Amino acid sequence: MDSVNLKNWNIYKNQSIKINDAPASFVSNPAEEKKQQPSFRAAGYNSVVTVRTSLTTKDEKKKYNELFEELDSGYRKKLEYALKSGQLLKNNSNDKSTVLDNLHKIMTEERDPGLEKDTILKECLDILANPYVITQTCEDIPSEYQKQVIGLITGLSTDPNLIKQVKHELNNMHTGTCPAASIEFDLATKKTAEFFRMVEGLTSPKNEVTKTIKMDSLSEKSSDAVWLLTKFKTPHKMLNFDTAEVLLKPDKNAIIRARIQNHHRDKGERSIIDVLMQSTLMQLGSQQTYESLTDTRSPNAWTQDNGGLIDFEKTYVESVVEDKNTTSVTYQKVSEDGKLIGYEKDFKTIKKELLDTLKTGNNIIIGYTWPDPDNDGVLAGHEITIVGYKTKPNGEGVFICQDSDDNISKPIEMPESYLLPKIHHAGLPDEIASRDFDYKDSWEFGVEEFETAQGQKTNKKVDK
Repeated sequence: MDSVNLKNWNIYKNQSIKINDAPASFVSNPAEEKKQQPSFRAAGYNSVVTVRTSLTTKDEKKKYNELFEELDSGYRKKLEYALKSGQLLKNNSNDKSTVLDNLHKIMTEERDPGLEKDTILKECLDILANPYVITQTCEDIPSEYQKQVIGLITGLSTDPNLIKQVKHELNNMHTGTCPAASIEFDLATKKTAEFFRMVEGLTSPKNEVTKTIKMDSLSEKSSDAVWLLTKFKTPHKMLNFDTAEVLLKPDKNAIIRARIQNHHRDKGERSIIDVLMQSTLMQLGSQQTYESLTDTRSPNAWTQDNGGLIDFEKTYVESVVEDKNTTSVTYQKVSEDGKLIGYEKDFKTIKKELLDTLKTGNNIIIGYTWPDPDNDGVLAGHEITIVGYKTKPNGEGVFICQDSDDNISKPIEMPESYLLPKIHHAGLPDEIASRDFDYKDSWEFGVEEFETAQGQKTNKKVDK
Protein backbone atom coordinates (compact mmCIF):
# COMPACT_ATOMS: atom_id res chain seq x y z
CA MET A 1 0.00 0.00 0.00
CA ASP A 2 1.50 3.29 -1.09
CA SER A 3 1.84 6.35 1.10
CA VAL A 4 -0.71 8.99 0.25
CA ASN A 5 -0.45 12.72 0.72
CA LEU A 6 -3.58 13.99 2.48
CA LYS A 7 -2.75 17.66 2.05
CA ASN A 8 -5.83 18.52 0.04
CA TRP A 9 -8.00 15.44 -0.11
CA ASN A 10 -8.49 12.07 1.47
CA ILE A 11 -6.81 10.12 -1.31
CA TYR A 12 -6.29 6.36 -1.35
CA LYS A 13 -4.13 4.95 -4.15
CA ASN A 14 -6.14 3.65 -7.08
CA GLN A 15 -5.88 3.47 -10.84
CA SER A 16 -7.39 4.78 -14.08
CA ILE A 17 -6.74 5.78 -17.75
CA LYS A 18 -8.27 6.50 -21.12
CA ILE A 19 -11.97 7.24 -21.37
CA ASN A 20 -13.55 4.46 -23.40
CA ASP A 21 -16.50 5.40 -25.55
CA ALA A 22 -19.75 3.94 -24.33
CA PRO A 23 -21.85 1.74 -26.61
CA ALA A 24 -24.51 3.66 -28.51
CA SER A 25 -27.30 2.41 -26.26
CA PHE A 26 -25.55 3.73 -23.15
CA VAL A 27 -25.21 7.49 -23.24
CA SER A 28 -24.87 10.14 -20.59
CA ASN A 29 -27.70 12.63 -20.44
CA PRO A 30 -26.69 15.23 -23.06
CA ALA A 31 -28.35 18.04 -21.15
CA GLU A 32 -25.76 19.07 -18.58
CA GLU A 33 -27.91 21.67 -16.93
CA LYS A 34 -26.78 23.92 -14.17
CA LYS A 35 -25.38 21.53 -11.67
CA GLN A 36 -27.59 19.65 -9.32
CA GLN A 37 -26.25 18.61 -5.94
CA PRO A 38 -26.60 14.87 -5.24
CA SER A 39 -26.86 13.40 -1.80
CA PHE A 40 -26.04 9.68 -2.13
CA ARG A 41 -29.22 8.44 -0.50
CA ALA A 42 -30.12 4.85 -1.28
CA ALA A 43 -33.63 3.48 -0.96
CA GLY A 44 -32.53 1.32 1.95
CA TYR A 45 -29.38 0.27 3.77
CA ASN A 46 -30.50 -3.30 4.19
CA SER A 47 -32.06 -5.63 1.65
CA VAL A 48 -34.31 -8.66 1.98
CA VAL A 49 -32.38 -11.84 1.24
CA THR A 50 -33.74 -15.30 0.65
CA VAL A 51 -31.58 -17.75 2.63
CA ARG A 52 -32.07 -21.47 2.03
CA THR A 53 -29.82 -24.44 2.73
CA SER A 54 -31.50 -27.15 0.69
CA LEU A 55 -32.23 -27.64 -3.00
CA THR A 56 -35.97 -27.66 -3.65
CA THR A 57 -36.56 -27.53 -7.40
CA LYS A 58 -35.54 -29.81 -10.25
CA ASP A 59 -33.65 -26.93 -11.84
CA GLU A 60 -31.63 -26.28 -8.67
CA LYS A 61 -30.79 -29.96 -8.25
CA LYS A 62 -29.78 -30.24 -11.90
CA LYS A 63 -27.48 -27.20 -11.74
CA TYR A 64 -25.94 -28.30 -8.46
CA ASN A 65 -25.25 -31.85 -9.72
CA GLU A 66 -23.69 -30.56 -12.93
CA LEU A 67 -21.38 -28.28 -10.96
CA PHE A 68 -20.58 -31.11 -8.54
CA GLU A 69 -19.51 -33.42 -11.37
CA GLU A 70 -17.03 -30.84 -12.70
CA LEU A 71 -15.15 -30.47 -9.42
CA ASP A 72 -12.50 -32.46 -7.59
CA SER A 73 -13.06 -33.61 -4.03
CA GLY A 74 -11.66 -30.47 -2.41
CA TYR A 75 -13.86 -28.12 -4.37
CA ARG A 76 -16.87 -30.40 -3.99
CA LYS A 77 -16.54 -29.80 -0.26
CA LYS A 78 -16.48 -26.05 -0.88
CA LEU A 79 -19.62 -26.34 -3.00
CA GLU A 80 -21.31 -28.33 -0.24
CA TYR A 81 -20.24 -25.71 2.29
CA ALA A 82 -21.71 -22.94 0.12
CA LEU A 83 -25.04 -24.79 0.13
CA LYS A 84 -25.09 -25.67 3.82
CA SER A 85 -24.05 -22.16 4.86
CA GLY A 86 -26.95 -20.64 2.94
CA GLN A 87 -24.76 -18.76 0.47
CA LEU A 88 -25.36 -20.82 -2.66
CA LEU A 89 -29.08 -20.10 -2.91
CA LYS A 90 -28.98 -16.43 -1.96
CA ASN A 91 -30.81 -14.32 -4.52
CA ASN A 92 -29.86 -10.79 -3.43
CA SER A 93 -28.81 -9.84 -6.95
CA ASN A 94 -30.03 -7.16 -9.30
CA ASP A 95 -32.06 -9.65 -11.35
CA LYS A 96 -32.89 -12.03 -8.45
CA SER A 97 -30.64 -14.75 -9.85
CA THR A 98 -28.98 -16.92 -7.22
CA VAL A 99 -25.32 -17.62 -6.61
CA LEU A 100 -26.00 -21.11 -7.97
CA ASP A 101 -27.50 -19.67 -11.16
CA ASN A 102 -24.42 -17.58 -11.85
CA LEU A 103 -21.90 -20.31 -11.01
CA HIS A 104 -23.75 -22.58 -13.42
CA LYS A 105 -23.63 -19.93 -16.14
CA ILE A 106 -19.89 -19.56 -15.61
CA MET A 107 -19.47 -23.30 -16.13
CA THR A 108 -21.88 -23.82 -19.04
CA GLU A 109 -21.71 -20.61 -21.05
CA GLU A 110 -18.86 -19.14 -23.04
CA ARG A 111 -16.18 -17.19 -21.17
CA ASP A 112 -13.64 -14.64 -22.36
CA PRO A 113 -11.32 -16.42 -24.84
CA GLY A 114 -8.33 -16.07 -22.52
CA LEU A 115 -10.04 -17.35 -19.39
CA GLU A 116 -10.80 -20.94 -18.39
CA LYS A 117 -14.16 -21.84 -16.88
CA ASP A 118 -12.81 -24.22 -14.27
CA THR A 119 -10.28 -21.66 -13.00
CA ILE A 120 -12.97 -19.00 -12.58
CA LEU A 121 -15.34 -21.49 -10.94
CA LYS A 122 -12.69 -22.52 -8.41
CA GLU A 123 -11.91 -18.87 -7.62
CA CYS A 124 -15.62 -18.33 -6.97
CA LEU A 125 -15.74 -21.26 -4.56
CA ASP A 126 -12.57 -20.03 -2.83
CA ILE A 127 -14.29 -16.71 -2.14
CA LEU A 128 -17.48 -18.42 -0.97
CA ALA A 129 -15.43 -20.55 1.43
CA ASN A 130 -13.32 -17.61 2.64
CA PRO A 131 -13.91 -14.06 1.29
CA TYR A 132 -10.74 -12.93 3.07
CA VAL A 133 -8.76 -14.31 0.13
CA ILE A 134 -9.76 -11.14 -1.74
CA THR A 135 -6.57 -9.11 -2.13
CA GLN A 136 -5.17 -6.04 -3.84
CA THR A 137 -1.63 -7.46 -4.07
CA CYS A 138 -0.52 -6.96 -7.66
CA GLU A 139 0.47 -9.76 -9.95
CA ASP A 140 3.85 -9.76 -11.69
CA ILE A 141 4.15 -9.78 -15.48
CA PRO A 142 6.05 -12.94 -16.55
CA SER A 143 9.10 -12.29 -18.74
CA GLU A 144 7.46 -13.78 -21.83
CA TYR A 145 4.77 -11.09 -21.75
CA GLN A 146 6.82 -8.08 -20.65
CA LYS A 147 7.82 -6.91 -24.13
CA GLN A 148 4.21 -6.73 -25.29
CA VAL A 149 2.99 -5.08 -22.09
CA ILE A 150 5.81 -2.51 -22.12
CA GLY A 151 4.95 -1.78 -25.74
CA LEU A 152 1.35 -1.08 -24.78
CA ILE A 153 2.38 1.22 -21.94
CA THR A 154 5.00 3.17 -23.93
CA GLY A 155 3.11 3.30 -27.21
CA LEU A 156 5.79 1.10 -28.83
CA SER A 157 8.51 3.60 -27.94
CA THR A 158 12.11 2.60 -28.73
CA ASP A 159 13.56 4.93 -26.10
CA PRO A 160 15.79 2.62 -23.99
CA ASN A 161 15.55 4.83 -20.90
CA LEU A 162 11.74 4.84 -21.00
CA ILE A 163 11.62 1.10 -21.58
CA LYS A 164 14.01 0.53 -18.65
CA GLN A 165 11.91 2.77 -16.40
CA VAL A 166 8.65 1.04 -17.28
CA LYS A 167 10.19 -2.39 -16.81
CA HIS A 168 11.43 -1.38 -13.35
CA GLU A 169 7.97 -0.10 -12.42
CA LEU A 170 6.30 -3.30 -13.62
CA ASN A 171 8.71 -5.43 -11.61
CA ASN A 172 8.23 -3.35 -8.45
CA MET A 173 4.52 -2.68 -8.64
CA HIS A 174 1.90 -2.99 -5.94
CA THR A 175 -1.62 -1.78 -6.56
CA GLY A 176 -3.22 0.90 -4.46
CA THR A 177 -6.73 -0.36 -5.10
CA CYS A 178 -7.63 -0.60 -1.42
CA PRO A 179 -11.00 1.22 -1.81
CA ALA A 180 -11.99 -1.05 -4.68
CA ALA A 181 -10.83 -4.18 -2.86
CA SER A 182 -12.77 -3.10 0.23
CA ILE A 183 -15.95 -2.60 -1.81
CA GLU A 184 -15.31 -5.93 -3.56
CA PHE A 185 -15.10 -7.67 -0.18
CA ASP A 186 -18.21 -5.89 1.12
CA LEU A 187 -20.19 -6.87 -1.98
CA ALA A 188 -19.02 -10.49 -1.75
CA THR A 189 -20.05 -10.80 1.89
CA LYS A 190 -23.22 -8.70 2.01
CA LYS A 191 -24.71 -8.95 -1.50
CA THR A 192 -23.27 -12.29 -2.46
CA ALA A 193 -25.56 -13.11 -5.39
CA GLU A 194 -24.98 -9.69 -6.96
CA PHE A 195 -21.22 -10.16 -6.57
CA PHE A 196 -21.28 -13.41 -8.54
CA ARG A 197 -23.71 -11.98 -11.11
CA MET A 198 -21.05 -9.33 -11.74
CA VAL A 199 -18.30 -11.96 -11.87
CA GLU A 200 -20.28 -13.88 -14.50
CA GLY A 201 -20.68 -10.77 -16.66
CA LEU A 202 -17.12 -9.52 -16.31
CA THR A 203 -15.62 -12.91 -17.24
CA SER A 204 -17.95 -13.32 -20.24
CA PRO A 205 -16.79 -12.49 -23.78
CA LYS A 206 -18.29 -8.99 -23.38
CA ASN A 207 -16.37 -8.32 -20.12
CA GLU A 208 -19.24 -6.21 -18.80
CA VAL A 209 -22.40 -6.25 -16.76
CA THR A 210 -25.48 -4.03 -16.70
CA LYS A 211 -27.25 -3.00 -13.53
CA THR A 212 -30.61 -1.34 -12.98
CA ILE A 213 -30.44 1.29 -10.26
CA LYS A 214 -33.01 3.49 -8.60
CA MET A 215 -32.23 7.14 -9.04
CA ASP A 216 -32.87 7.78 -5.35
CA SER A 217 -30.00 5.40 -4.63
CA LEU A 218 -27.84 8.35 -5.66
CA SER A 219 -29.96 11.33 -4.75
CA GLU A 220 -33.44 12.26 -3.59
CA LYS A 221 -33.85 14.23 -6.81
CA SER A 222 -33.65 12.44 -10.15
CA SER A 223 -31.99 15.45 -11.79
CA ASP A 224 -29.23 15.34 -9.17
CA ALA A 225 -28.69 11.63 -9.82
CA VAL A 226 -28.43 12.30 -13.56
CA TRP A 227 -25.85 14.99 -12.82
CA LEU A 228 -23.78 12.45 -10.91
CA LEU A 229 -23.99 9.79 -13.60
CA THR A 230 -23.00 12.37 -16.20
CA LYS A 231 -20.09 13.89 -14.28
CA PHE A 232 -18.68 10.46 -13.50
CA LYS A 233 -19.04 9.53 -17.19
CA THR A 234 -20.93 6.38 -16.22
CA PRO A 235 -22.50 4.83 -19.36
CA HIS A 236 -26.22 4.73 -18.69
CA LYS A 237 -29.66 4.97 -20.19
CA MET A 238 -32.79 6.16 -18.46
CA LEU A 239 -35.52 3.53 -18.20
CA ASN A 240 -38.00 5.95 -16.68
CA PHE A 241 -37.94 8.93 -14.34
CA ASP A 242 -37.06 6.77 -11.35
CA THR A 243 -34.66 4.14 -12.72
CA ALA A 244 -31.64 3.88 -14.99
CA GLU A 245 -29.55 1.08 -16.40
CA VAL A 246 -25.80 1.52 -15.97
CA LEU A 247 -23.01 -0.29 -17.75
CA LEU A 248 -20.12 -1.53 -15.60
CA LYS A 249 -16.90 -2.79 -17.14
CA PRO A 250 -13.16 -2.83 -16.45
CA ASP A 251 -10.65 -0.75 -18.37
CA LYS A 252 -9.67 -2.25 -21.68
CA ASN A 253 -6.29 -3.54 -20.50
CA ALA A 254 -7.54 -5.25 -17.35
CA ILE A 255 -8.32 -8.35 -19.37
CA ILE A 256 -4.61 -8.63 -20.22
CA ARG A 257 -3.74 -8.95 -16.54
CA ALA A 258 -6.70 -11.29 -15.99
CA ARG A 259 -5.63 -13.60 -18.84
CA ILE A 260 -2.09 -13.72 -17.49
CA GLN A 261 -3.43 -14.67 -14.05
CA ASN A 262 -5.37 -17.53 -15.62
CA HIS A 263 -2.11 -19.48 -15.95
CA HIS A 264 0.50 -17.52 -13.97
CA ARG A 265 -1.07 -16.58 -10.65
CA ASP A 266 1.39 -16.87 -7.78
CA LYS A 267 0.41 -17.37 -4.16
CA GLY A 268 -0.87 -14.15 -2.60
CA GLU A 269 -1.53 -12.37 -5.89
CA ARG A 270 -4.86 -11.10 -7.11
CA SER A 271 -7.14 -13.61 -8.76
CA ILE A 272 -8.84 -13.19 -12.12
CA ILE A 273 -11.89 -12.03 -10.19
CA ASP A 274 -9.90 -9.50 -8.14
CA VAL A 275 -8.32 -8.00 -11.26
CA LEU A 276 -11.58 -7.52 -13.13
CA MET A 277 -13.69 -6.43 -10.16
CA GLN A 278 -11.15 -3.90 -8.89
CA SER A 279 -10.61 -2.43 -12.34
CA THR A 280 -14.38 -2.11 -12.84
CA LEU A 281 -14.83 -0.31 -9.53
CA MET A 282 -11.83 1.94 -10.24
CA GLN A 283 -13.25 2.84 -13.65
CA LEU A 284 -16.56 3.73 -12.08
CA GLY A 285 -15.02 6.01 -9.47
CA SER A 286 -12.35 7.65 -11.64
CA GLN A 287 -14.58 8.87 -14.47
CA GLN A 288 -13.60 5.93 -16.71
CA THR A 289 -9.89 6.80 -16.62
CA TYR A 290 -8.25 3.84 -14.86
CA GLU A 291 -5.30 2.01 -16.45
CA SER A 292 -4.65 -1.48 -15.10
CA LEU A 293 -1.20 -1.82 -16.63
CA THR A 294 0.24 1.19 -14.79
CA ASP A 295 -2.12 1.46 -11.80
CA THR A 296 -2.79 5.12 -12.62
CA ARG A 297 -5.79 7.35 -13.30
CA SER A 298 -6.25 10.75 -14.87
CA PRO A 299 -6.56 13.81 -12.64
CA ASN A 300 -9.90 15.60 -12.67
CA ALA A 301 -11.64 18.58 -11.10
CA TRP A 302 -11.78 16.79 -7.73
CA THR A 303 -8.16 15.72 -7.47
CA GLN A 304 -4.94 16.44 -9.31
CA ASP A 305 -3.46 13.16 -8.13
CA ASN A 306 -2.99 10.52 -10.83
CA GLY A 307 -3.28 7.54 -8.55
CA GLY A 308 -5.91 7.81 -5.84
CA LEU A 309 -9.64 7.81 -5.30
CA ILE A 310 -10.98 10.44 -2.95
CA ASP A 311 -13.77 9.55 -0.54
CA PHE A 312 -16.29 11.39 -2.75
CA GLU A 313 -15.49 9.00 -5.59
CA LYS A 314 -15.51 5.95 -3.32
CA THR A 315 -18.93 6.89 -1.95
CA TYR A 316 -20.27 7.19 -5.49
CA VAL A 317 -19.00 3.69 -6.31
CA GLU A 318 -20.63 2.24 -3.19
CA SER A 319 -23.89 3.98 -3.99
CA VAL A 320 -24.07 2.63 -7.54
CA VAL A 321 -22.82 -0.89 -6.86
CA GLU A 322 -24.44 -1.61 -3.50
CA ASP A 323 -27.60 0.53 -3.34
CA LYS A 324 -26.70 1.81 0.12
CA ASN A 325 -27.40 5.21 1.62
CA THR A 326 -23.79 5.50 2.68
CA THR A 327 -22.49 8.81 3.99
CA SER A 328 -18.74 9.29 4.20
CA VAL A 329 -18.19 10.85 7.62
CA THR A 330 -14.86 12.59 8.19
CA TYR A 331 -13.55 12.35 11.74
CA GLN A 332 -10.07 13.85 11.49
CA LYS A 333 -9.15 17.48 10.99
CA VAL A 334 -6.20 17.81 8.63
CA SER A 335 -4.14 20.97 8.12
CA GLU A 336 -3.28 22.50 4.76
CA ASP A 337 0.13 20.85 4.92
CA GLY A 338 -1.35 17.40 5.53
CA LYS A 339 -0.86 17.11 9.31
CA LEU A 340 -3.41 15.86 11.84
CA ILE A 341 -4.62 18.80 13.96
CA GLY A 342 -7.73 17.44 15.69
CA TYR A 343 -11.00 15.57 15.47
CA GLU A 344 -14.58 16.40 14.51
CA LYS A 345 -16.01 14.10 17.21
CA ASP A 346 -14.80 12.52 20.42
CA PHE A 347 -13.72 8.87 20.37
CA LYS A 348 -16.72 7.75 22.44
CA THR A 349 -19.11 9.13 19.80
CA ILE A 350 -17.06 7.66 16.97
CA LYS A 351 -17.10 4.25 18.62
CA LYS A 352 -20.87 4.39 19.17
CA GLU A 353 -21.49 5.28 15.53
CA LEU A 354 -19.33 2.37 14.39
CA LEU A 355 -20.95 -0.13 16.76
CA ASP A 356 -24.47 1.04 15.87
CA THR A 357 -23.65 0.51 12.19
CA LEU A 358 -22.34 -3.00 12.89
CA LYS A 359 -25.60 -3.75 14.71
CA THR A 360 -27.49 -3.12 11.46
CA GLY A 361 -25.65 -6.13 10.03
CA ASN A 362 -23.38 -4.12 7.77
CA ASN A 363 -19.63 -3.77 7.36
CA ILE A 364 -17.93 -0.38 7.60
CA ILE A 365 -15.33 0.70 5.06
CA ILE A 366 -12.94 3.14 6.74
CA GLY A 367 -9.89 5.13 5.80
CA TYR A 368 -7.24 5.28 8.52
CA THR A 369 -4.07 7.34 8.61
CA TRP A 370 -0.61 7.64 10.14
CA PRO A 371 2.24 10.18 9.88
CA ASP A 372 4.59 9.20 7.06
CA PRO A 373 8.17 9.36 8.43
CA ASP A 374 9.50 9.57 4.87
CA ASN A 375 7.36 12.61 4.03
CA ASP A 376 7.86 15.00 6.97
CA GLY A 377 5.01 13.46 8.94
CA VAL A 378 2.37 14.17 6.30
CA LEU A 379 -0.51 11.75 6.77
CA ALA A 380 -0.48 8.57 4.72
CA GLY A 381 -3.61 6.46 4.46
CA HIS A 382 -5.15 3.09 3.73
CA GLU A 383 -8.65 1.70 3.33
CA ILE A 384 -9.87 -1.35 5.27
CA THR A 385 -13.21 -2.84 6.33
CA ILE A 386 -14.51 -3.25 9.87
CA VAL A 387 -16.57 -6.44 10.06
CA GLY A 388 -17.10 -6.86 13.80
CA TYR A 389 -16.22 -5.96 17.37
CA LYS A 390 -15.49 -7.88 20.55
CA THR A 391 -14.47 -7.24 24.13
CA LYS A 392 -11.55 -9.21 25.53
CA PRO A 393 -11.64 -10.73 29.04
CA ASN A 394 -9.49 -7.84 30.26
CA GLY A 395 -12.14 -5.37 29.06
CA GLU A 396 -10.18 -4.17 26.03
CA GLY A 397 -12.32 -3.45 22.97
CA VAL A 398 -11.14 -4.85 19.65
CA PHE A 399 -12.35 -4.18 16.11
CA ILE A 400 -12.30 -7.14 13.72
CA CYS A 401 -11.21 -6.06 10.25
CA GLN A 402 -10.49 -7.14 6.72
CA ASP A 403 -7.32 -5.72 5.15
CA SER A 404 -6.77 -6.46 1.46
CA ASP A 405 -3.10 -5.48 1.73
CA ASP A 406 -1.77 -7.57 4.60
CA ASN A 407 -1.24 -10.92 2.83
CA ILE A 408 -3.38 -12.56 5.52
CA SER A 409 -6.43 -14.50 4.33
CA LYS A 410 -8.39 -14.13 7.55
CA PRO A 411 -9.79 -11.39 9.79
CA ILE A 412 -7.36 -9.31 11.80
CA GLU A 413 -7.88 -7.64 15.17
CA MET A 414 -7.12 -3.98 15.88
CA PRO A 415 -7.51 -2.60 19.44
CA GLU A 416 -9.93 0.32 19.59
CA SER A 417 -7.29 2.34 21.46
CA TYR A 418 -5.09 2.00 18.39
CA LEU A 419 -7.67 2.34 15.62
CA LEU A 420 -10.09 5.05 16.79
CA PRO A 421 -7.53 7.91 16.74
CA LYS A 422 -6.41 6.86 13.26
CA ILE A 423 -9.80 6.79 11.49
CA HIS A 424 -9.97 9.62 8.99
CA HIS A 425 -13.38 8.73 7.56
CA ALA A 426 -15.98 5.97 7.67
CA GLY A 427 -18.91 5.01 5.46
CA LEU A 428 -22.02 5.03 7.67
CA PRO A 429 -25.78 4.84 7.10
CA ASP A 430 -27.19 8.33 6.61
CA GLU A 431 -29.43 8.09 9.68
CA ILE A 432 -26.43 7.34 11.93
CA ALA A 433 -24.08 9.82 10.29
CA SER A 434 -26.43 12.77 10.66
CA ARG A 435 -27.90 12.22 14.12
CA ASP A 436 -25.24 14.04 16.18
CA PHE A 437 -25.13 17.25 14.17
CA ASP A 438 -25.96 18.62 10.75
CA TYR A 439 -23.11 16.97 8.90
CA LYS A 440 -21.86 18.34 5.63
CA ASP A 441 -21.11 15.24 3.62
CA SER A 442 -18.08 14.76 1.37
CA TRP A 443 -20.16 14.89 -1.81
CA GLU A 444 -20.93 18.56 -1.10
CA PHE A 445 -17.24 19.37 -0.86
CA GLY A 446 -16.74 17.43 -4.08
CA VAL A 447 -19.41 19.42 -5.89
CA GLU A 448 -17.96 22.68 -4.63
CA GLU A 449 -14.46 21.65 -5.68
CA PHE A 450 -15.75 20.75 -9.13
CA GLU A 451 -17.57 24.07 -9.51
CA THR A 452 -14.57 26.06 -8.40
CA ALA A 453 -12.27 24.24 -10.81
CA GLN A 454 -14.72 24.64 -13.67
CA GLY A 455 -15.66 28.22 -12.93
CA GLN A 456 -19.26 27.19 -12.57
CA LYS A 457 -20.02 28.38 -9.05
CA THR A 458 -23.75 28.87 -8.58
CA ASN A 459 -25.86 30.42 -5.86
CA LYS A 460 -28.19 27.45 -5.62
CA LYS A 461 -28.77 26.32 -2.04
CA VAL A 462 -27.80 22.75 -1.22
CA ASP A 463 -30.77 20.53 -0.34
CA LYS A 464 -30.15 18.35 2.66
